[in-house]
Amino acid sequence: MWVLIGGSAAGPRAPVLSRKIKKNGRARARFEQLGTLTSRLPSTMQHLRHCKRFALVSFPITPRQLKSPIPAVSVRSGFLALHSRSSSQDQHHSRSRRLRFRYAVTGLVAGTGAVLAYGLAQYHNKAEQATIPLTQANSLPVYSREEVTKHCSIEKGIWVTYKGGVYDITDFVAIHPGGDKILLAAGKSLEPFWALYAVHEQEHVLEILSEYQVGVLQADDSKEDIKSADPYSTDPPRHPALKVNSLKPFNAESPTAILTDSYITPSAIFFKRNHFPVPRVDPKTYRLKIEGLPGGTVSLTLDDLKSHFPKHTVMATLQCAGNRRSEMNKVKQVKGLNWEIAAISNATWSGAYLRDVLYHYGFGPELAAKARHVQFEGLDLDVTGTAYGASIPLNKAMSEEGDVLLAYEMNGEDLPADHGFPVRVIVPGFVGARNVKWLGKIIISEEESQSHWQQNDYKGFSPGTDWDTVDFKSAPAIQELPVQSAITNLTDGSSIDRDMENVTVKGYSWSGGGREVVRVDVSLDGGKTWHVAKLQNSKEGETSAPSPPPGQAWAWKLWEITIPLPEGAQELEVVCKAVDSSYNTQPESVAPIWNLRGVLSNAWHRVRVKVK
Repeated sequence: MWVLIGGSAAGPRAPVLSRKIKKNGRARARFEQLGTLTSRLPSTMQHLRHCKRFALVSFPITPRQLKSPIPAVSVRSGFLALHSRSSSQDQHHSRSRRLRFRYAVTGLVAGTGAVLAYGLAQYHNKAEQATIPLTQANSLPVYSREEVTKHCSIEKGIWVTYKGGVYDITDFVAIHPGGDKILLAAGKSLEPFWALYAVHEQEHVLEILSEYQVGVLQADDSKEDIKSADPYSTDPPRHPALKVNSLKPFNAESPTAILTDSYITPSAIFFKRNHFPVPRVDPKTYRLKIEGLPGGTVSLTLDDLKSHFPKHTVMATLQCAGNRRSEMNKVKQVKGLNWEIAAISNATWSGAYLRDVLYHYGFGPELAAKARHVQFEGLDLDVTGTAYGASIPLNKAMSEEGDVLLAYEMNGEDLPADHGFPVRVIVPGFVGARNVKWLGKIIISEEESQSHWQQNDYKGFSPGTDWDTVDFKSAPAIQELPVQSAITNLTDGSSIDRDMENVTVKGYSWSGGGREVVRVDVSLDGGKTWHVAKLQNSKEGETSAPSPPPGQAWAWKLWEITIPLPEGAQELEVVCKAVDSSYNTQPESVAPIWNLRGVLSNAWHRVRVKVK
């Protein structure tokens, strides 16, 4: 049996695999059908739909798994043939086993968003794990984790670790139908990736993986080193697929290749923006203080929030102010993390409405007449003991249409540590910087927060303003973000097959302030001609779902379009731009919106793709 799960088999790889299968005519014929077909398919999901038509499900699935949308298909018999060798084939035994592994785990490291979402849901609920035979461990060389991380390219070899073993999977990468998604695990542990898939623990897969073993991992590297002097030593573990921009504090964006595979971003790969070490908060002793109310300071427990106030759920997209800053750096160097296009994610958030809590504790007309802002302070501290802080206008906080939450759940589970456990504020439609995590204090005030991040950061300026002339008091703090869109399935400098009849382009779109994206335009020639993309309005993938109430379009819209490949084209300049319900649209280029902090970067997103 060989298994194909997720991934896309575009280009020449699928026919290569078909030539590898020699022993079973039916399996070979079906795979050749797939190879011919998938070379023309414009998207992974289309590939999977056709796979279902030609392949047989041939691995055990529990009733629980059957309820989950796992795009897993396989062709029976390939392995069976490889198992039956004559004596003349013994000399090829090792190679055959390696090939069986290649076919068996094809797509396990790569995959589609449906598999990813399913696997992440299973991450904390896995069955008893099988083990890989390590009979040769004593005779194999010992490698440090540092040495393994150096093997992260085809030139240096692709190494991964699994349960204390070190494996060289370079040969497998060369024929992997999932393309470069497998490289997400290069030089890292395979376990977090295999944890994404329900079939990764099958005994025969683990047995064959052992044939790739080249060493064992140094004992001290098999677990994380904890250094008590390091304030970041208690930070939570993170998924290795994240693209890290800073380790301390930890800042990472979602992996672009799978960002838009799921309408709701799995929590593990939701982009992460931290300013300080992640605080460790005991939910039993947690207290949320509210100051500025008529009756004085109020202190709430986590249980108070959960038991005294109705629970509401809001789906909202969060975006860092510096998303796409890297494009501004190409114009002129700016200050800040070099975010690319994936400092944005979408999730469901559950908790108590902030307005419900404030009304319960005495907020009334007298206070509303003089107060103008709601300030938030986190429990994350810098070296001086200063907490991260921000504020939003009071009318946003108290509006029945504002949907501001004191959230204690993300995607139906307790907030992860990186996302503010046990409580954070969610301000839909506002910049991520105002959605304060690890919320420790709320202050009703006549003035906005005096924190550095409200007064001297996260503000936009003229392209002509530099660090010698900037006056942070002259600009308002960023609250609502401008309309945004980006391409996620194509990367700058990548290539497509000239034999393809069509080009599929995918991406995301979103606008701040609850303004709904009403259209996304896509061009293959740099903006000379345009096509209108199909918008995905909900997690079910509906394109005709009802629009949210005006001013409450908090979640992004994913989009997709398939366009005929221009005849004779040598290179495509793929461009996208979004239009929101107020008919705001993205500016054509970066230079006119450049600013010294590299925020509010929302020019047309451009990707140059070669046609080969």
